[in-house]
Amino acid sequence: MIIWLDADSLPGKVRDIVSRAAEREEVSVVFAANKEIPHIKNEFTSFVVVEAGRTADDYIADNIMPYDLAITRDIPLAARLIEQEAIVINDRGDRFDRDTIRERLSQRDWNLALKDAGVGGSSRRSYGSGELKKFSDRFDRELQRLLRL
Repeated sequence: MIIWLDADSLPGKVRDIVSRAAEREEVSVVFAANKEIPHIKNEFTSFVVVEAGRTADDYIADNIMPYDLAITRDIPLAARLIEQEAIVINDRGDRFDRDTIRERLSQRDWNLALKDAGVGGSSRRSYGSGELKKFSDRFDRELQRLLRL
């Protein structure tokens, strides 16, 4: 099992939690991004800066395997990875599956349509200690479940 992070948009504290867990559980983690991003380095973490013309999303989708764990905020990427039988969570502790991803894609499309029409509000939501705790709890549950497989 490998843990894949769509690292471009994830908070540093999320990257730190995952890096420390990788070392503790001796699990490989791959950070993929379009540029170098600060992260805790250890023997279990690697960082891939994708080449020009490619996206971190494509790199992850091209390399992920069934039952790998992916962490991303990107709803279309989550949908792609679920089709590949990966386990997908976001940095707020939400787990995506075949049922929930359809609703999330619809919500995303609706919000984009409202924004394009000039009536959408800000898509930025705060990220604080409550969201980080929810992520940490979900991440640990999913990691432990996958390690038992």
